[in-house]
Amino acid sequence: MAAEAGKYRAPALEKGLDILEALSTHVDGLSQAEIAKTLDRSQSEIYRMLDTLVRRGYVVRGFDGERYSLSLRMFAMSQRHPPISRLLNAAAPRMRELTRKAWQSCHMGMESNGDIVVVASAESPGNWGLSLRVGTVIGLSNTGTGRVLAAFRSEEALERLLETHRLAVGEPEMDRIAFMDEIAKIREIGFAKMPSATAVGVTNLAYPVFGADGVAAAVLNCPFLERIDDLDVPSLEDVHEMYLGLSTTLSKYYSGHDPMTDAQEE
Repeated sequence: MAAEAGKYRAPALEKGLDILEALSTHVDGLSQAEIAKTLDRSQSEIYRMLDTLVRRGYVVRGFDGERYSLSLRMFAMSQRHPPISRLLNAAAPRMRELTRKAWQSCHMGMESNGDIVVVASAESPGNWGLSLRVGTVIGLSNTGTGRVLAAFRSEEALERLLETHRLAVGEPEMDRIAFMDEIAKIREIGFAKMPSATAVGVTNLAYPVFGADGVAAAVLNCPFLERIDDLDVPSLEDVHEMYLGLSTTLSKYYSGHDPMTDAQEE
């Protein structure tokens, strides 16, 4: 499917996007010659596109008339749909669809001022299941969601999280050495798979949803329950693939790319 999509290109559009991306990394702006050099193109190649971007208000000329920089137009457009709300709106129907296929419940967690909070939840379609209510505050060190949120952030941000985190109901005091070992393993494989530290018989599957900065903005979680009756439902490995696929889809939606895939390609 990816190869199929790659066959259809719009060179003019790509040229315009290249210009916008180049300007986004230079706060003081660039001259037309500098833009051309950055993009390895001639000035004549970018002149019309640059002029169009100025006319449409996405790019502005500096007071000297020589340098170009991004306007606030795209920022204003993005604020019409706040990114977190946009992510949750996109995730909710996909989470419900996923639970119907997996026969497992699903929830999404985010960090808020040191707390790990459930921000979206979908129940499994069967007669029974394990789901968390929206607004529930869960543990950091003893949950897959907490560990994945901790694993995919900078060292500085991780220290802030550890300093501001308040123990959730039932969460034990953290063994920092063991915790750091666990999140190192999560960084290596890209997700968490662990026996639940809060309920017997549950396997926690937790997958990062990345922002554009490569930080886990949210975590998609499945509290997997194994059925032992005659109902034919997806296996743990099948459910893993389903949830991994949705987390990748949401990462691409939220950030424009999948940092885990990018890292593997490097």
